Amino acid sequence: MSDAKQSLHSGTGALDRSAIRDNFDDAAANYDKSAVLQARVRQQLIERLDWIAFEPDTILDLGCGTGHAARALGERWPKARVIAVDFAPGMLREAARHDDAGRCERLCADALKLPLPDASVDLLYSNLMLPWCDDIDAVFAEMARVLQPRGLLTFTTLGPDTLIELHEAWHEADDYTHVIPFTDMHDIGDGLVRAGLVEPVLDVVRYTLTYPDVYSLMRDLKAIGARNATTGRPRGLTGRQALRTVAQNYERHRHEGKLPASYEVVFGQAWGAVERPDGGHDGEFAVPVSAIRRRGESP
Repeated sequence: MSDAKQSLHSGTGALDRSAIRDNFDDAAANYDKSAVLQARVRQQLIERLDWIAFEPDTILDLGCGTGHAARALGERWPKARVIAVDFAPGMLREAARHDDAGRCERLCADALKLPLPDASVDLLYSNLMLPWCDDIDAVFAEMARVLQPRGLLTFTTLGPDTLIELHEAWHEADDYTHVIPFTDMHDIGDGLVRAGLVEPVLDVVRYTLTYPDVYSLMRDLKAIGARNATTGRPRGLTGRQALRTVAQNYERHRHEGKLPASYEVVFGQAWGAVERPDGGHDGEFAVPVSAIRRRGESP
């Protein structure tokens, strides 16, 4: 097991899924007002589908949020069945409210245990849902299970440089965990291979949002449900002195009057495996995962 994966399954880095669901449920009604990065990444992930000649019959939007991608995918492929899945009921209520045409089916379910038959999905789309799952093997195994042979998985997640400024500012303020751990791209690739998915392709795009102060950043994160859901989070209210210390620590990153918030977005795709008569799986890697170096490794 890699060091990066160990950090996701141990101690204060583990995630409280009940807290995650509650946070997103609470944020649902006003989510779209603050989900600037999520909307930008969603659009780019959908645009990447232009590169692929593909006519899916069944589309699954896993971690659909307020349903924008599910509706867009339904408009792109009007004959397809579109299933929007989220485990926060509030998000599904918002998705239903915006779906005037009743184009999408909605399903409240956990990505770790989808109530769908094996090999029932042609296109599995997931935008920024994976950071909230600390067992990527279980999630990828479930994705592989529901994908048709040669069905397409297309997704985004967040890498370890995400919110690095906030992580460092909190690290110097106290000993609690305040920023969830994010999985390295190499470990994402390894997880796809372990799940039996084939031809994985991964790349990173870096984004920077800017804020007048760290409190504005924290308000935005709360507004989209991205609150601290690690098991090592402080259970009481954070003291004013700790917040002042974080704000002071963050100031070292100020540039041209603004504070940056960095996001390392990993774009990925893979295909459902086709079993060969000999019991193996067909497919060669377009980009070998072994060629993706971990941080700090030499070429």
